[in-house]
Amino acid sequence: MHRRNFVGGAAASLAAVAVPSAASAQLGGLGGLGGKLLKKSPLANVLGGKPPITTELADAKWGNPELDNFTPREAARSLMTLQRTPNGGFVLQPGYYEFVGQSYCLKAGTHGPGGGDGYLYAPPLGPAEDAVMTIVRGSVNRPEIAQSKIQQLLWAIIARAKFEDLTGDSKAVAAQLLTPRQLAGLNRSALDVLHGNALTDALGGVPEPLRQIAQAEAQLRQMLTTPGATFAEMERIAVLSGNAPLGAGSRETPSGRWSNHPDGYHVRYLPSGYSTTEVNIWVPQGSPAVGKEYDPATHIAVPGNTSRQRLIQSGRPQQGH
Repeated sequence: MHRRNFVGGAAASLAAVAVPSAASAQLGGLGGLGGKLLKKSPLANVLGGKPPITTELADAKWGNPELDNFTPREAARSLMTLQRTPNGGFVLQPGYYEFVGQSYCLKAGTHGPGGGDGYLYAPPLGPAEDAVMTIVRGSVNRPEIAQSKIQQLLWAIIARAKFEDLTGDSKAVAAQLLTPRQLAGLNRSALDVLHGNALTDALGGVPEPLRQIAQAEAQLRQMLTTPGATFAEMERIAVLSGNAPLGAGSRETPSGRWSNHPDGYHVRYLPSGYSTTEVNIWVPQGSPAVGKEYDPATHIAVPGNTSRQRLIQSGRPQQGH
């Protein structure tokens, strides 16, 4: 554990290193509650910088309630019948397409999909958007890398783990999917690992629901840099079980709601667990989307219930589908 922050006012310093990722990010999904709480908090003066990924429900501006319960007349075809792009995306043509792909959690310490909640399109935003998209795009051409390893890498970014301190396996995957410049940038935004009473003290002044997410991120930072921690243990920390409460700033969004993508096509997300999402795409005849790319790495499925996880999509088909 790094001690450089533990001089003089220890409790304040601990809070400063532990809370930033919780207090600001992920926390888009709290409908702005995070920012409002921080502005009123005495910690505000020591919490600097943006969270790695800032995408929140407010960024999901393209939902179309008029298409609720709508199914295109065209027979559904596999998205895999379309031409692929170097990004692992697809060159769109008129028609109705289905694709069951691997998706990834970008909001640790919250609930996975369920309960009939719908998801809306929003782009990746934030200082780490380039690294996150690079990982997801690169995974398409590296099928030998297990989905769990990619998820661990994304959790490392969200939790602001020190990449130089990652366990050997995770460090190797990071080196395969990220450039040295990206790795250096992620290290510069990393936070210290806190344990035991130090973590408890640091989180003492953080209100719910930020505290829950801050604690999950802090625990993930520790596990990602500790040999022997298993993916199942990380998953239990990152993905909460049980019924999800209605989060602050939530928006009523039924399952299967379409979003009007700015490129001119329609997209909806039907997740079954955080790691698998069926994506439906409808490209009407004459749409300006014809010939354009559907790049899954530029799609974050944002839940209408802010207590659930944001899910970035990938162009890797899920096994068994």
